[in-house]
Order: sequence, then structure tokens, then C-alpha cells
Amino acid sequence: MKRERGEDIVLVVDDSPDTVRLLTDVLDDAGMTVMVALDGAAAIKIAMRLRPDIVLMDAVMPGMDGFETCRQLKQLAGFDNVPVLFMTGLTEPEHSVRGFQAGGADYVTKPIVIEAMLARMGVHLTNARKIQSARMALDAADRFLVATDRNGEIRWFTPQAYRLLEQRFASGEPNELRLPDGVLSWVRARLETGQSTAAQPGGDLDFSQDGAQTRISFLGETERGEILLRIADASAQDPLAMIKLRYGLTQREAEVLSWIARGKSNRDIAAILSLSPRTVDKHLEIIFNKLQVENRTAAAALILRSGAS
Repeated sequence: MKRERGEDIVLVVDDSPDTVRLLTDVLDDAGMTVMVALDGAAAIKIAMRLRPDIVLMDAVMPGMDGFETCRQLKQLAGFDNVPVLFMTGLTEPEHSVRGFQAGGADYVTKPIVIEAMLARMGVHLTNARKIQSARMALDAADRFLVATDRNGEIRWFTPQAYRLLEQRFASGEPNELRLPDGVLSWVRARLETGQSTAAQPGGDLDFSQDGAQTRISFLGETERGEILLRIADASAQDPLAMIKLRYGLTQREAEVLSWIARGKSNRDIAAILSLSPRTVDKHLEIIFNKLQVENRTAAAALILRSGAS
């Protein structure tokens, strides 16, 4: 329903039928699609089938409490950006701290003030959409990017990167991806030495595991403490494909760059690839920026040195 009508999907997790009834009516009136779970186990099953946009979580429930439920939800692939708002009558500071430690984004106290709850939900939904839009832009740019924390736990990834991650770094546990110890040690060494970009010496790591070789580029650490990495299949035989992965080029950009390395003019490339000269010029601007070069001569020299021409 959400995909057709553009509604936000809210997962309400609460063992109180009265609270569930109240929230369902309020959220439905606000134009949201509501899914209900009466306990933590049911919430996880629902979330594995359809990812909600936001979760309202009762902190105190029999069996698995809200804090543990939140922790397990956050381990699901793609769930790291879904805000979880705790609903609780607990008012001691340690309770709110437990909620944040479990991965919660905010909390509202019971009895619930509906206007305040909807306002908080609106803020978190807006922030989540902004983050999702940024990641979609990375996906569209054909980036093989991964974000991890300092313990090697993978926080998010682009779809292109996920295929390699699942093949190379899956631990065997469902929804659990983390950096191997060898890669984590290398990342920590980069952080300690203050080397923050792949352009610096030693910026890449060729990591071998189970006969497969993965090239990892260190891109730096964000203000949120996320460590950004680019990954690529280092066993690929096509040198141009390696350049494409290393610099985040799209397929079309890689094709344009290949013809530049062969000495073709912009007009020639436009004819070969059935593009307008203006489109070729635009591709070159983007290519020069990604390769961090000033002109076509420098770009061609980079490709020639790599043997990808």
C-alpha cells in the first residue's frame, strides 16, 4: 500500500491492546500505514518481510523487552536507518540511555501526548529520508561503498557493494556482515596514522580469503564515526573494469574514458557511442573530477599506465 500511495509505514510494537488501538486510529488518521506486533518476536518477523519507515516500540514487554527487540531489529540488513522511537513510562535517565544504546533514535513518555509524538515522528522520518536520498545518489553513481564502525560492524552499503560483501565477508549468521580481522586491523592502522584518503600511499589493501581477492580502498571517517571504504573484485581480469570500480565510474563513463585513452576526439566518441558531443563533454567533466585530473591527456596517461587501454 505504501509503495502505491506514498504513505509512511509505521510498525507499532506494544503488548497493550488499548495502546495499540489508540495508536492505530491516530496514525491511520495521519495518513500512515500501520503494522502491529504484540511482542518482540512478532515485530522481527514482520520487519523481515517488509521494512517499515519508522518503529514505535514499547520499552517494557513480557518476554523479549523493547530494548532487546530494537537491538535485533538493527541487525537486519537495511534497518540501520529506520528510526525506532521508544514509548515508556520509565523516567530514570538510565532507561533512556538503554534505549539509545540499543539503537533507538528517540523516546516518548507514557501517557503519550499525541501531538508531541507525531511531531517527533515527522522529524525522524524527514532525517531518515535525507539519509536514504544521499545513499540512493551514491547507488546511482555506481559506487561500491561500505560504511563500518571501528569494531568492523558494517552499518550500511550500496547495493553494488552488498553483492561482494555477501560473497566475501558473510559470517554464516543471517543478516550478519562484518570486516574480517585482517581488514579491520588494516583499517585501524590507517585511522591511527591519520591517513584518510585512498590517494595517499598505501591507500589500498588487496585481501585474499578462500581463493578470492578483494581490493579495499580507505576513504576516511565521517563526523558520525562511520568509516567509509570502497571495495572491488581484485581478481577481475579486465583492467578497465578495475579502473571503473576504483574510481566509481559508471559504465558509460568507463566507455568514454576507454576511447579517450585510444586517442579518439570528442566528436569521434560521440559517433561511436551514439551520443551528442555535449553529452561527451559532460561525461568528461565528471570523469576528470573522479580521477582527480585536469584534462584528457592526464586521464589517458592514467589509463595507459594501468594497461587498460
